[in-house]
Amino acid sequence: MRAAAGHGASFLALPLLLLLVVSAEARSAAAAGRRKGEGTRYSVMAFHAAGDGKTDDSKAFEETWDSACRDSGGATVYVPEGRTFLLGETKLQGPCKSPITMQVDGDIVAPSSIWGLKSLTSLLAFYRVDNLTVDGSGQIDGRGAPWWDCYNKKKCHYRPQLVSFSFCNGLRVTNIRLKDSADKHMSVFECSQVQVHNVTVVAPRDSPNTDGITMGASDHVRISSCNIHSGDDCVSILTGTTDVNVTDVMCGPGHGISVGSLGGAGEKQTMVERITVSNCNFFNTMTGVRIKSWQ
Repeated sequence: MRAAAGHGASFLALPLLLLLVVSAEARSAAAAGRRKGEGTRYSVMAFHAAGDGKTDDSKAFEETWDSACRDSGGATVYVPEGRTFLLGETKLQGPCKSPITMQVDGDIVAPSSIWGLKSLTSLLAFYRVDNLTVDGSGQIDGRGAPWWDCYNKKKCHYRPQLVSFSFCNGLRVTNIRLKDSADKHMSVFECSQVQVHNVTVVAPRDSPNTDGITMGASDHVRISSCNIHSGDDCVSILTGTTDVNVTDVMCGPGHGISVGSLGGAGEKQTMVERITVSNCNFFNTMTGVRIKSWQ
């Protein structure tokens, strides 16, 4: 009987031990936001973001990004739905150790008043991040009205862009909504292999320089199925850009789809090659498709 009891105790202890181990792993995975087959999901809430639309969450976003960027197994920075995150200038830099996704399901807002700038910057600035995906059902709102007024009164030399990508190869931007940028909504500079799909841009037709998507010195860019309503170009293609395909874009109000302006700022030589625009609709626009030059 004693041996049987001992055997029974061992039999009961094993499932208990397994249960404790599994529970500990589950708690650890939940804390990090791990999903099977998706790498690790890093929620900004786990890095002390408030998500109340009042507290500056810039530092929490940058710390979340830094942790995800160091993950060699693929990672997602998660901005949860149902919350609003106030950001100032937020820099998300690479290179990262593996492909990385920023999943924006909540809303991101800029400060409601003018915030100090000493140079051109962005609310969200991605720099040297390869194999980056930005996706989600959320909205990024630049609250640009005070800046437009300041610009029209010739008091603001610099205005922040909403989202910028610099030196990012293998970039995908899908499904997000961009609203009321102080300046350009999305800037793509020195990037290669770029896909922008099903992105919505909304700003008043009289908002100055609020281009939807601006690109320069980039190649192999595809923009598809986007809705862009702005106070300037829906898509602007600047010097040094090649192999661009713009298709199924709803453009207007705005200035249309533009190549240029080219030859400005003392440029002695400029180049844009292999640009295709197809199946796009224009309404209440200044032009359809045009080439702009200073010369």
